[in-house]
Amino acid sequence: MPRVLVIVPNDSYRVADFAAAAEALSVDLAIASEERPPLRPDDRFVEVDCADPVGSADAIVDLASRSPIDAVVSADDAGVEIAALASAALGLPASPPSAARATIDKASARRLLGAAEIPQPEYRLLGPEDDPAGAMADIGQAVVVKPTMLSAGRGVIRVDTPDAAAAAVDRIRAIVRAAGRDESAPLLVERYVDGPEISVEGIVWGGEVEILAVLDKPEPMSGPYFEETIFVTPSRHPEAVLAEVERVTASAVHALGLTEGPIHAELRIDAGRPMIIEVAGRTIGGLCGRALRFGLLGAPLETVVLRHALGMRKESMRRERSASGVLMIPIPAAGTLRSVVGIDEVRSHPGVTSVEITAPIGTEVAPPPDGDRYLGFVFARADDPATVEETLRWAMATIEVGVG
Repeated sequence: MPRVLVIVPNDSYRVADFAAAAEALSVDLAIASEERPPLRPDDRFVEVDCADPVGSADAIVDLASRSPIDAVVSADDAGVEIAALASAALGLPASPPSAARATIDKASARRLLGAAEIPQPEYRLLGPEDDPAGAMADIGQAVVVKPTMLSAGRGVIRVDTPDAAAAAVDRIRAIVRAAGRDESAPLLVERYVDGPEISVEGIVWGGEVEILAVLDKPEPMSGPYFEETIFVTPSRHPEAVLAEVERVTASAVHALGLTEGPIHAELRIDAGRPMIIEVAGRTIGGLCGRALRFGLLGAPLETVVLRHALGMRKESMRRERSASGVLMIPIPAAGTLRSVVGIDEVRSHPGVTSVEITAPIGTEVAPPPDGDRYLGFVFARADDPATVEETLRWAMATIEVGVG
């Protein structure tokens, strides 16, 4: 039986989805994490330190010497470089470590995309001694300031005037410090792109980019903070725009040097022109992948990832015919989660396929730009994307979250 090692964050709610996909494929699943999951035996677990990619990759190689591993996959950004390093050491197909590293370092990604002339926002790097207002003045309009190494909207702030730039930078550096990262690292200052945002899921087979799904984000993403709420697929943008989205995404993947594995891209449509915001070497975050099903049997996204990792024969992975989507339940304020009301009513809606609350009552929660965890997810399906969006908007209005 082939064995796949999946690198997951502590307390990840994605382990169950990978475990189910592994069981369906008759694959043995091993886990790498900074904390041991319950009841995981020694030959199916390795402790890693995501702040030490090289040491973590060595630990995986050591496990493989005792219990062979056929593929290494990362469920989120923190493990992408570890997976690439371990795969390279074990001689397993994967993107080069340098490419994996570029996907989690937004400054490196911007340089590589710029060198390849991929459409992206104008940007500047802002060091700790640099003047935020001056960097903003160079770009000449509203900007988005963000850390180079965080994800899920954490530390991302829109700034509209030079007078507000210094305060935003101070807040972002405090968020970086709270995340255990180097607060003196450069920040990115990017031109704010005033257009609809979309997400692209894909997988790279031997350098060939296959687009699996394009998801619209119908809720405005105008800032000053960027909490994601609703994703709906298929996209309702014109076919010509979507064709350009696929072309630009594939070009960005190649520019970053990614050759194998899943990719998740974020783009803005600027007056009909797709612009790359970022490309990650992993699937969509949280449980959002549950909104997607592929092939004749409706395989989940994790099955596609495991099939690729094990070099299984490439099959048609066309997304299901029905429209689908997911609501990431918004967090109204920072504090202690006291209640989530309306879940039973939402579950009973005929268009809702499932509801998952991932933050237990009593959890400390915070919306972006301070937080990066999700409260829960609502999934919906229908014959058309407009109906899916309507269902998810109704769910968002129905669920009441109490934070105190």
